[in-house]
Amino acid sequence: MSKEPAKPSESLVQELLSERRALKVTVERLRLELADAETAAGGADPRLRELQSEIERLRYQLASARAEAGLAREERDELRTGIERALQQLAEP
Repeated sequence: MSKEPAKPSESLVQELLSERRALKVTVERLRLELADAETAAGGADPRLRELQSEIERLRYQLASARAEAGLAREERDELRTGIERALQQLAEP
């Protein structure tokens, strides 16, 4: 019932569609295997939640440190500008 493709591009499309279907089947099989493995292993690693909360804490700490560094840079720039103005005023006759 299938007829021979008329153009090479149609053949390529059919080949890609076939490969896509095969990959979808493989993905689903691997998902099922993963679910079976997790069930057999008693689910997720018990340290997972602890590690995830540690990551979240460290991300928050990093964001805070970046914010503090930004404020420190702004303060430094303001002080530098003030010192430069003061030096200019002292240098004026």
